[in-house]
Amino acid sequence: MPSTTRRSLTTLAASLLATPALAQWAPTRQVRLIVPFSPGGGADTTARLFAPSFTAFFGQPAVVENRAGAGGTIGAAEVARAAPDGTTLLVDAANQAVAPFLFRNLPFDYATGFTPISRVTVYPLILVVRPDSPLRSLDALLAKARAEKGRVTYSSSGNGISNHIATAVLADRAKVEFSHVPYRGGGPALAAVLAGDVDFGFATVASAAALAQEGRLRTLAISTAERIPSLPDVPTVAELGFPGYDQTEWNGVYGPAGLPPAIAERLHAACRAALAEPKVAERLTALGAIGLGNSPAEFAEYLKRERAAMAVLVREAGITAD
Repeated sequence: MPSTTRRSLTTLAASLLATPALAQWAPTRQVRLIVPFSPGGGADTTARLFAPSFTAFFGQPAVVENRAGAGGTIGAAEVARAAPDGTTLLVDAANQAVAPFLFRNLPFDYATGFTPISRVTVYPLILVVRPDSPLRSLDALLAKARAEKGRVTYSSSGNGISNHIATAVLADRAKVEFSHVPYRGGGPALAAVLAGDVDFGFATVASAAALAQEGRLRTLAISTAERIPSLPDVPTVAELGFPGYDQTEWNGVYGPAGLPPAIAERLHAACRAALAEPKVAERLTALGAIGLGNSPAEFAEYLKRERAAMAVLVREAGITAD
């Protein structure tokens, strides 16, 4: 993150702290950051980067708790039923936008069960295989999928999670069929690729780039519209024959529905302060991630647009919670 950006975030955080209406609220006990996936994925990485800064910001411990399962809906349900007092927060992935169209009969409504606080990070995804895999390019992967319809397997962090959606969109664009094997988070999904339990998978740069650099994974493509500085030699899916392809994992922070606006704004200030921390900014840059920190109102509007787009995508691409 450029130094000017870090200074602007620091200035914004300081100005928010100076606002009397916001300075009145602080948690009186520890803050729980619920991650609805197993350790090792983008949401877990974000939460663990933010926790020390939250602790310093509020003077109360901020602890990360992983509540994995059912495509992120188990952890989300725990936050949805929590008291709206600012001490139980959800750090979720982009499945917030797609899950309502994949899962039925949930005990909560994604659209009304949470208070958006901030969309905080965006992580590129990289398509990876084992280094001893015969698949040495995206073309080779797609050729195998065409020759062995439905027999080429891929892992994901769960139904409706970004790497599931990224692969489903690729399959739809390439007119091929893959076999989906969902796991309980990014860590187990990547472990399945490493173990050879599946043929390939999309994983966040945060979780897979170091393994690729160590020679434990082979990277075939990246999901963003443009190449990223930390992986300049990895081609994009778009440049490999699929113009306009651009799929990423983004992470947001939410409170339960009914969270008072002053508390939401104060939590937003804590998110911005975390992103302004030099160590956090440097770590995100090293992971190829982008720090955002938009406001509760901006995040709410983004969620409305994204859910509308995901409803169309799920229908047209035939994505299911299989």
